[in-house]
Amino acid sequence: MGRWMKPEVYPLLAAMTFVTSLSVFQLTRYMVKNPDIRIRKARRSMAVLDNAEEGEKYAEHGFRKFLRTRPPEIMPTINHFFSQDK
Repeated sequence: MGRWMKPEVYPLLAAMTFVTSLSVFQLTRYMVKNPDIRIRKARRSMAVLDNAEEGEKYAEHGFRKFLRTRPPEIMPTINHFFSQDK
């Protein structure tokens, strides 16, 4: 790879790999877990899905429940450091 790829390209390659893998993960999660997407033939034949509890389970996942208990700060240590009066 050293012949045709310069070392300056490695950070860009790493960032693009990360973003692509994150996109693939999110799209796969959406396809598999979303109750509105119907891949199986049995579910496609139903005109109206009656799955309120499945939709609630999808929307209120564990990570969202965890974030509700956290303060809405991105970097709390830095925020407290700069907001203190000296």
